[in-house]
Amino acid sequence: MSLHIKNGLLIETAGSTQRQADLYLQDGKIVGIDKAPDDFQAAQTIDAAGRWVMPGLVDCQARLRDPGQPEKANIESETLAAIKNGITSLCLPPDTQPAIDNSATVELIHHRNEMFGHRAHVYPIGALTRGLGGEQLSNMASLRDNGCIAFSNAKIPLANNLVQRRAMDYAAGQQSMVIIQPLDHELLGNGCAHEGAISTRLGLPAIPEAAETAALAKDIELVAQTGARTHFGQLSCARSVDMIRRAKAKGLPISADCAIHQLFLTDHDIGYFDSNMFTIPPLRSESDRDALREGVADGTIDCLCSDHQPHEVDAKLKPYPSAEPGISGLDTLLPLALRLVEEEVLPLADLITRLTLNPATIMGLPGGKIEVGEIADLIIVDPETHWICQAANFVSKGKNTAFEGWDFRGSVTHTIIAAEIVYQL
Repeated sequence: MSLHIKNGLLIETAGSTQRQADLYLQDGKIVGIDKAPDDFQAAQTIDAAGRWVMPGLVDCQARLRDPGQPEKANIESETLAAIKNGITSLCLPPDTQPAIDNSATVELIHHRNEMFGHRAHVYPIGALTRGLGGEQLSNMASLRDNGCIAFSNAKIPLANNLVQRRAMDYAAGQQSMVIIQPLDHELLGNGCAHEGAISTRLGLPAIPEAAETAALAKDIELVAQTGARTHFGQLSCARSVDMIRRAKAKGLPISADCAIHQLFLTDHDIGYFDSNMFTIPPLRSESDRDALREGVADGTIDCLCSDHQPHEVDAKLKPYPSAEPGISGLDTLLPLALRLVEEEVLPLADLITRLTLNPATIMGLPGGKIEVGEIADLIIVDPETHWICQAANFVSKGKNTAFEGWDFRGSVTHTIIAAEIVYQL
C-alpha cells in the first residue's frame, strides 16, 4: 500500500512541534515528508485538512484477558477497540492465564493476534518468576528471544527482597528492562480505597500511601544496587512523584508512568460505593492528583497508559470491597489525554510525546515519531468532534468505565499500521 496524506497538521513528537505538511507512505514506512520520492505513486490519498496527523498511540499497560478470561475480553475484541481509538501498540502484562512465563504462551499470543489480521501490535511482557509464583526465576533469556519486551511480576508479590534482587540482577545481565508496580502487599492488605476521610466515612478498608511509597523506596534502592533498567508503572501518590524525581536526578536508570484516570479522578468520585471507581492503586486525594499532573508536565512521569482492565458486568455488581478492581480504558485514553491540553496541563505536542515517543523509546519499540524511514504507524484525529461517553458504545468488551456521561472532544478518523489503513471512520 502506498498512501499520500495531504493537508494535515503534523504533530511531531521528536521536537514537540506541529506544522502543516504532506506525508508519503510506502512499504510499511514513511518515505517522504513535504516532498514525495521521485518514483512515488499513491494508490490512495487521504485529505486530512482540519485534522491532526500524529504517531499511533503506544499503550504501555493494557490487559487483553487473553489467554484465559474470555468472559472479560479477548485479543480480537480489544485490538479492534485499540485501533478504533488510535492505539497501534499494546504492551501486555504477564498475568494472563497461564502466565507469560514460557515461549509457548508467547507464541500463542502472537498466533491469536495473527488470526485477527494484526489489527494492532501486541507486545508481551514476560513473567519475572515462574507462574508469577514469586519464588523461582523465569527463563528470561528464552522469553526475550521469543519476543518479550520486558519483565514484570505484575501486581503479584515476590517471596522476598532476595528474589527481587536476583531477578533484577538477571534482567540486568540480559540487558532487559524490569517493570515494577510498587506495592507493599502487607500494607495493601484487603484495602480498596485511599486512606482518608472518604474511606473512613464510607467504612471501606483503607490503603495507605505507604503501600506504594514504602515499596517504591525499596525498589529504588535495588535499582541502585543492581543497575537494572527499571520502569515504575501506575504511580498514584504525590510522594512517589517526588521520589522518582530525586532518583532521576541521581542518574538512576529509571522511568515511570501513571494511568490516565489518576489525572482526573479522586477518592471523592467513589460517591456512594460506585464500584467502577475501584482501582488498584486506589484513586487518591486531590493533592495527589495535582502532583501527578505536575509530574507529567515536567517529565518526571515519562508516559501515560490506559491501565486497561476490562471486566464482565457481574464483576462490578458486587459490593464495593468485593468487586474486581480496574477500569476499561482503551476507549477513553485519547479523549482524556486531550482534556489535559484543554485544561492547560501541557501543550499538545508534549502530551502526544507522553503517549507515543516516550513509551516506544522506553519499551524499545518501533514507532512513536514521524520521520522518514520510521514505521508508518499513524493516526488522523478530528479535534472538533464532540461526543458523550457511553459504555454501551464501547468497542471493548469491558463496559466498566468511570467516565459515563463525560463530554469528550476529538475522535480518530483513520488508523494506519505499517502504511495500511486498518480503521477508517
